[in-house]
Amino acid sequence: MSYKSLHNKYAPYWAIAMLISGFIGLAPLWFDVPSVWSSYGLDAFGPAWNYILFRGLFTVEADNKWTRFWTPIRTFLVFIFFSFSIEILQYFEVYDSTFDPLDLLAYCLVLIPVFIIDFLIVKKNK
Repeated sequence: MSYKSLHNKYAPYWAIAMLISGFIGLAPLWFDVPSVWSSYGLDAFGPAWNYILFRGLFTVEADNKWTRFWTPIRTFLVFIFFSFSIEILQYFEVYDSTFDPLDLLAYCLVLIPVFIIDFLIVKKNK
Protein backbone atom coordinates (compact mmCIF):
# COMPACT_ATOMS: atom_id res chain seq x y z
CA MET A 1 0.00 0.00 0.00
CA SER A 2 1.41 3.40 -0.92
CA TYR A 3 2.09 5.99 1.74
CA LYS A 4 -0.60 8.29 0.34
CA SER A 5 -3.33 5.64 0.53
CA LEU A 6 -2.07 4.57 3.97
CA HIS A 7 -2.14 8.21 5.08
CA ASN A 8 -5.66 8.65 3.70
CA LYS A 9 -6.78 5.48 5.48
CA TYR A 10 -5.66 6.79 8.88
CA ALA A 11 -6.52 10.49 8.39
CA PRO A 12 -10.02 10.25 9.94
CA TYR A 13 -8.59 8.58 13.05
CA TRP A 14 -5.90 11.26 13.39
CA ALA A 15 -8.61 13.92 12.99
CA ILE A 16 -10.62 12.33 15.80
CA ALA A 17 -7.47 12.09 17.96
CA MET A 18 -6.72 15.76 17.28
CA LEU A 19 -10.23 16.85 18.24
CA ILE A 20 -10.23 14.71 21.39
CA SER A 21 -6.79 15.91 22.48
CA GLY A 22 -7.79 19.52 21.88
CA PHE A 23 -10.99 19.07 23.87
CA ILE A 24 -9.26 17.26 26.73
CA GLY A 25 -6.48 19.84 26.88
CA LEU A 26 -8.92 22.75 27.01
CA ALA A 27 -11.55 21.04 29.20
CA PRO A 28 -10.39 22.81 32.39
CA LEU A 29 -11.54 26.10 30.83
CA TRP A 30 -15.13 24.86 30.57
CA PHE A 31 -15.55 22.26 33.31
CA ASP A 32 -14.69 21.90 36.96
CA VAL A 33 -11.98 19.24 36.85
CA PRO A 34 -9.51 17.93 39.43
CA SER A 35 -6.53 20.19 40.04
CA VAL A 36 -4.09 17.66 38.57
CA TRP A 37 -6.01 17.73 35.31
CA SER A 38 -6.23 21.51 35.21
CA SER A 39 -2.49 21.77 35.88
CA TYR A 40 -1.24 19.16 33.42
CA GLY A 41 -4.04 18.50 30.92
CA LEU A 42 -2.98 21.10 28.37
CA ASP A 43 0.70 20.33 28.97
CA ALA A 44 0.04 16.69 28.10
CA PHE A 45 -2.35 17.10 25.18
CA GLY A 46 -1.20 20.42 23.68
CA PRO A 47 2.05 19.14 22.13
CA ALA A 48 0.29 16.03 20.80
CA TRP A 49 -2.47 18.16 19.25
CA ASN A 50 0.12 20.38 17.59
CA TYR A 51 2.12 17.35 16.40
CA ILE A 52 -0.94 16.02 14.57
CA LEU A 53 -1.67 19.49 13.19
CA PHE A 54 1.87 20.19 11.96
CA ARG A 55 2.26 16.74 10.42
CA GLY A 56 -1.03 17.14 8.53
CA LEU A 57 -2.13 13.73 9.75
CA PHE A 58 -5.77 14.79 10.05
CA THR A 59 -6.34 15.49 6.35
CA VAL A 60 -6.12 13.58 3.10
CA GLU A 61 -4.65 16.71 1.47
CA ALA A 62 -1.24 16.21 3.05
CA ASP A 63 1.14 15.83 0.14
CA ASN A 64 2.77 19.26 0.03
CA LYS A 65 6.01 21.06 0.99
CA TRP A 66 4.79 21.72 4.52
CA THR A 67 4.03 18.11 5.39
CA ARG A 68 7.13 16.80 3.63
CA PHE A 69 9.25 19.14 5.76
CA TRP A 70 7.62 18.02 9.03
CA THR A 71 8.82 14.43 9.19
CA PRO A 72 7.91 12.44 12.31
CA ILE A 73 11.38 12.76 13.86
CA ARG A 74 11.79 16.44 13.00
CA THR A 75 8.35 17.31 14.35
CA PHE A 76 8.91 15.34 17.55
CA LEU A 77 12.30 16.94 18.21
CA VAL A 78 11.01 20.46 17.54
CA PHE A 79 8.09 20.04 19.94
CA ILE A 80 10.22 18.44 22.66
CA PHE A 81 12.78 21.24 22.28
CA PHE A 82 10.10 23.94 22.37
CA SER A 83 8.26 22.41 25.34
CA PHE A 84 11.41 21.88 27.38
CA SER A 85 12.63 25.39 26.48
CA ILE A 86 9.50 26.83 28.06
CA GLU A 87 10.27 25.04 31.31
CA ILE A 88 13.94 26.03 31.23
CA LEU A 89 12.95 29.68 30.79
CA GLN A 90 10.59 29.33 33.75
CA TYR A 91 13.32 27.71 35.85
CA PHE A 92 15.68 30.64 35.21
CA GLU A 93 12.81 33.09 35.80
CA VAL A 94 13.18 34.72 32.39
CA TYR A 95 9.48 35.54 32.60
CA ASP A 96 6.99 35.57 35.44
CA SER A 97 5.80 31.99 35.74
CA THR A 98 6.19 28.96 37.97
CA PHE A 99 8.61 26.17 37.13
CA ASP A 100 7.14 22.70 37.58
CA PRO A 101 9.35 19.70 36.75
CA LEU A 102 6.26 17.53 36.28
CA ASP A 103 5.41 19.65 33.24
CA LEU A 104 8.39 18.01 31.50
CA LEU A 105 6.78 14.61 32.05
CA ALA A 106 3.38 15.91 30.99
CA TYR A 107 4.78 17.18 27.68
CA CYS A 108 6.03 13.68 26.87
CA LEU A 109 3.05 11.74 28.21
CA VAL A 110 0.94 11.86 25.03
CA LEU A 111 3.48 13.20 22.53
CA ILE A 112 5.74 10.13 22.67
CA PRO A 113 2.96 7.59 21.93
CA VAL A 114 1.62 9.77 19.10
CA PHE A 115 5.14 10.02 17.65
CA ILE A 116 5.73 6.26 17.92
CA ILE A 117 2.43 5.43 16.18
CA ASP A 118 3.16 7.93 13.40
CA PHE A 119 6.76 6.77 13.02
CA LEU A 120 5.74 3.11 12.78
CA ILE A 121 3.09 3.89 10.16
CA VAL A 122 5.63 5.81 8.05
CA LYS A 123 8.29 3.12 8.57
CA LYS A 124 5.82 0.36 7.63
CA ASN A 125 5.31 2.02 4.27
CA LYS A 126 9.01 2.38 3.38
